[in-house]
This record gives sequence, structure tokens and C-alpha cells, in this order.
Amino acid sequence: MSKRRLLSGMQPTGLLHLCNLEGALSNWVKLQDDYEAYFFIADWHSLTTLYDSPDLIAQYAYQVAIDFLAAGLDPDQCAIFVQSAVKEHAELHLLLSMVTPVSWLERVPTYKEKQAALKAAGSSYGLLGYPVLQAADILAYKADVVPVGRDQLPHLELAREIGRRFNYLFGDIFPDCKALMTQFPQIPGMDGRKMSKSHSNAIYIADSPEQTQQKIRLMFTDPNKLHRHDKGHKEGCAVYEMLNIFGRADLHEDCEAGRAGCLETKDRLADLINERLAPIRDRRRELLAKPSVVEDILADGAHKARIAAQQTLAEVREAMGVR
Repeated sequence: MSKRRLLSGMQPTGLLHLCNLEGALSNWVKLQDDYEAYFFIADWHSLTTLYDSPDLIAQYAYQVAIDFLAAGLDPDQCAIFVQSAVKEHAELHLLLSMVTPVSWLERVPTYKEKQAALKAAGSSYGLLGYPVLQAADILAYKADVVPVGRDQLPHLELAREIGRRFNYLFGDIFPDCKALMTQFPQIPGMDGRKMSKSHSNAIYIADSPEQTQQKIRLMFTDPNKLHRHDKGHKEGCAVYEMLNIFGRADLHEDCEAGRAGCLETKDRLADLINERLAPIRDRRRELLAKPSVVEDILADGAHKARIAAQQTLAEVREAMGVR
């Protein structure tokens, strides 16, 4: 009996950080054996905001591929590829855009947010059509499941709506894709906000142990704990929240009891994170020294993905009566 299909991807808008790892990558590694899995690096999506820096996107795409592999994705168990290497994504995007109402796209929350952020430069057609390309990414593989965070649920629902509209107009081609919710959709950064490249508050997989410790020492903690022997509180403490995510909330107990200062607790967290990242960083260094191996893996992954996407596109063309 064939496995159900899974698809997910990440934009190469910068180096991957701890939230990318614990919020998505670690989950992908667990799922890759249970599904026919496709994991892609969404370089075309990155053009919506980095259209004037294509060289930077290419550099980040390579680094993201290394992080995928270092975190444990196995090219023998899944397809790992760069989005632009599979042109079927673009063709399906074009065909789906012909049947997608503009009003559906204008109501997407992230479009409104990014439009406001880019108001000086002006938003592009590509930014408006971003969800259609995202739907094409999913529907090209007839994905049964898509691992997502809560903030991506509106995009996934729109992908389902686009697939259903296509099926209504041209016959049943696309299955309804289901969301697989990530365990940790949000991890705090140094300032207590969600860890994000755009917030400049991230701990990166590629950071050294020393950089990690320095960043964690800047993390936001209980503002009412002014001295070492003051009792700390969990509420509003980013260090406690991260310790809890890593399953070691007990390392915060001394702080709560007034037996440890914030710096001591932060160093415990730094040691925990560095221990978690050590084997990934080791594999990362090995892969950086073997660029041809990474390139071959991406080429092989694109080949696997292209076969699946071409089968879908053949059905789509036939249903629409186009060549």
C-alpha cells in the first residue's frame, strides 16, 4: 500500500534559526519515514520581498539545504529540492491563477500585513499571488498532509478552496490537503517576541556555541527579579518558556526559589541549546566541505519531485483542454 504524500517548504530569506528547527525541521525528520515526503526551498516565494537580491537568495538557498540535511532529513527517504528547479510549480501557478478570484487573495491576512510593510516600495502582483503559488506547491504533488504552524492555516485553507474550485470546474483532480499542526509553532527570541529573522532576535543553527551563549545572556527575563536571591516568576520570562519547550522547566526552579540569578539560569539554557545543536553543527561543517554532495542531493530531489509534478500537470492540462 502506497504512503500518503506530505509536502512542506521554507523560504531562503536568511539562515535558519532555532524556531525553524524546533517548530518545523525536527517534525519533518520524524515524519519522513511515514510519508512520501517532499521538502522544498521556496526561492520563488522569497522574490516577493528580496526581488532585488537574487544572489542573496541563491546563497541562502544553499545554506538552508545544508541545514535541512544537518538536521536529519535523509535524501534516501524524501525529496529535498529547490522550488525553481521544478518548473511545474510555475505552470500550475499560472493555470490556477486563471480560476482564483482576486477577492480571495485580498482577504489573506499576511498579504495585508506585508502590503503595509512594503508601502514605500509598493506591493507587487507576485505578493498578491503568493497564496496561489503556495497552492500550486501543494497541489502539484496532490499532497495529503502539510505540516504548518497556526499562522499558515489561512494559506492552507485557501489552497484547499482553490483545489475545490478547480475540481468543480474541471473534474476531480486534487485531494483536500490536511494540516499537521507543529508542536512548537512559536519559540521566543531574545526580546520575548516570536523568534524571527525580521525581529533580529534569533539564535541561528549556524551560530557558534559562544554566540549562542552571548545571545541567551541578553534574553528577556522576569523584570521583577532584581537580585540573585529574589524569587523569579515563570510569567513573562522568555528563558523559562524556552526551557519548558526543551522539556527542562526544572532548570528554572532554582530561579523561582531565589537560589540562582538570571545569568546562571541563562547559562543553563545556553548549555542545553548548545548540547542540542552540537551534532547538527558537526554535520553542518562536514556538508559545507562537500558542496558537490549537496548539489547532487538537490538535483536528485528535483528529479524525484519533477516526476510527481509532471504527472499532476498532465492530468491538469487534459482536464482543462490545454497542451
